[in-house]
Amino acid sequence: MKQETEKEQGTTPAEEIAMESGETSEAAAETVEAEVVETGASELEAAKRTAEENYQRYLRTQADFDNFRRRARTEKEEFAKYASQKLIEGLLPIIDNFDRAIAASREQSDFDSLAKGVEMIQRQLGQLLESEGLQAIEAVGQPFNPELHQAIMQVPAEEGGASGIVVEELQKGYMLKEKVIRPSMVKVTE
Repeated sequence: MKQETEKEQGTTPAEEIAMESGETSEAAAETVEAEVVETGASELEAAKRTAEENYQRYLRTQADFDNFRRRARTEKEEFAKYASQKLIEGLLPIIDNFDRAIAASREQSDFDSLAKGVEMIQRQLGQLLESEGLQAIEAVGQPFNPELHQAIMQVPAEEGGASGIVVEELQKGYMLKEKVIRPSMVKVTE
């Protein structure tokens, strides 16, 4: 009954053990305090270990990210450095043909065959550039489009003719895939 009364008064199990073993309440308090300190210390050590593991994981992740960023930058620089390699390789046979045409023109003075050779080289160059996505902008007879054409002159429209129509192309314009890289220089009707 005595124990039930003490429990009702709010004694802890450690105090009960201390009372049963004959310890005073001061000694019981010290025992409880020692247990709490020991438990807290072990929890603190566990938390420190976890914090250190997380910090080491963070440092490894940071180093991995830095390495990734460095590799990505190097790959980007490498790509930019050699991006035109495919185009250059395609141009080499055209350069060879120009060299042959020049050598042949020095040996013979047949300008008709030289002109034909240069036309063939021009076609070969045009095919290579088309395969890379280059296309000429159609201008003559088309309505003026400021995104595709650059008007440098205006001419009066013929009787019954519409205004704002391209009548002459002074310099050819080009698109690379869907992007205008040089607008056509044109004459437009008023």
